[in-house]
Amino acid sequence: MEKILSVKNLTKKFKRIVVNNISFDVEKGNVYGLLGPNGSGKSTTFGMLLSTINPTSGDWYWFGKKGTDSDTLKKIGAIIEQPNFYPYLSAETNLKIVAEIKGTPYPRIDEVLETVGLLERKKDPFKTYSLGMKQRLAIASALLNNPEVLILDEPTNGLDPEGIIQIREIINNIAQQGITIIIASHLLDEIEKICSHVIVLKEGNSIYSGRVDEMTANNGYFELKADNNTLLINALEELQWFTSVKQEGEVIKAQIRDDASISASTLNQKLSEKGIYLSHLVKKKLSLETQFLELVKNTKNHA
Repeated sequence: MEKILSVKNLTKKFKRIVVNNISFDVEKGNVYGLLGPNGSGKSTTFGMLLSTINPTSGDWYWFGKKGTDSDTLKKIGAIIEQPNFYPYLSAETNLKIVAEIKGTPYPRIDEVLETVGLLERKKDPFKTYSLGMKQRLAIASALLNNPEVLILDEPTNGLDPEGIIQIREIINNIAQQGITIIIASHLLDEIEKICSHVIVLKEGNSIYSGRVDEMTANNGYFELKADNNTLLINALEELQWFTSVKQEGEVIKAQIRDDASISASTLNQKLSEKGIYLSHLVKKKLSLETQFLELVKNTKNHA
């Protein structure tokens, strides 16, 4: 897979270290999440990658070329801060101004407005737009120059649930066009729904970089229920496939060992051989939130 971006030991120190020796790669055509709480170094990382902040040390390569020059910036669409659109001008006129700056032909304006669902509102003044519509117009602005990469810093910040869903759908549609997307967010749920890959930052340190579905080696867990849960618990513990077996209400949760590979049908067969018949059996994966908390906890333990 072609590398769009390669970051090597990037560090930024102000009065304290804000970004600490982070390294990661971004491959073409994927959606990457830069995940971490406020103050974890996400915006500073973007600032360095776009050459608006000078790094203390480290290197990065866009499209195989070191650093970020003017030619590279033409391939990138970015929203780092809320764009300054003119409030009394229409969305169309605002984008014409941006198009003049970027050297983009006017017909492209209708294309990007359609992408973000604002084509029917293009004649309306910017000041009449909701927060979600303003954010969508900002994405349209970033798409004007047909970028190969789209960088979004907290794109759903402050939006209501409907606005969040709209932005999520737009991002998915843009990704399907083959544009590589990098999103900074502190919202685990959004990263899980939008991104294929994630870089987790904690206090300026990268504690994980990889696929979302491989964030931990965790095999997930089974939810089970039987007429006699005491017998069920004893049987599960005897199988030695699980790191923990515990009852939560009427349901038994059995955490699968990392080195165990077991299907629901295999488990059902083993239990029926012991005379235990299940009324409920579901295999589940841990949510990204649970995996994130486990990851942070393990990092603390190894610190």
